[in-house]
Amino acid sequence: MLNCFDIANYFIWLANETGSFLSNLKLQKLVYYAQAWHLALFEKPLFEDDFEAWIHGPAIPKLYQKYKKFGWHPIDEEVKPELSPDIVSFLEEVANEYFACDTYELEKMTHIEAPWQQARGNLLADEPSHAIIEKAWIEEYYAARVQTQEKEKNSEVAAV
Repeated sequence: MLNCFDIANYFIWLANETGSFLSNLKLQKLVYYAQAWHLALFEKPLFEDDFEAWIHGPAIPKLYQKYKKFGWHPIDEEVKPELSPDIVSFLEEVANEYFACDTYELEKMTHIEAPWQQARGNLLADEPSHAIIEKAWIEEYYAARVQTQEKEKNSEVAAV
């Protein structure tokens, strides 16, 4: 099975290829959305690592630790992802949806979504947390979004 670093390498590689700004914070959100949509679409995790409900959104501590030396600067590391064509195709779809978003936008998006909110419970906005965002919560939330999107598409087709 893949790990969070395999997925992170893809997004770092993509940033290098496109000359895009990729901070540690943005990387965390992209890896989170990859996991979320994989759970929703395939009903299984893309990787086993758990996200914690940190102040700035979902984060994997060991992924954060690896790239914290870059601070708020772009991750400057040469990587070459070694992924199957199916995974690359899936990650391309995730990137098409989220890669152009800035870091703050991605953070705001995760903050209004149920999985992060559930894990944080009644914590203050600036209160640290190591609460796990359960994969089941993520899968349920994003699977419901898939169903909503499918219903909207079917309604549009029926209206034509």
